Amino acid sequence: MLVSDRLKRLLTLVPGQRRFGFYRFLPFFFVLGGAMEWFMINVRIGKETFYDVYRRKRSERLYEERMEKGE
Repeated sequence: MLVSDRLKRLLTLVPGQRRFGFYRFLPFFFVLGGAMEWFMINVRIGKETFYDVYRRKRSERLYEERMEKGE
């Protein structure tokens, strides 16, 4: 219960409760989403970023589809 009380107290510190209600937290989620996107584009783990892997897998799938069709 101690953690729940602390969390409630922390959430009440965020302004805009009367006007926006639960939606007052949306800016935090937008910033979090932008930070995740930046991380996936710019941060290399090993030699590749998330988008390098995504593009490679997508091109491999397209190549396999073309080979199945006989192009």
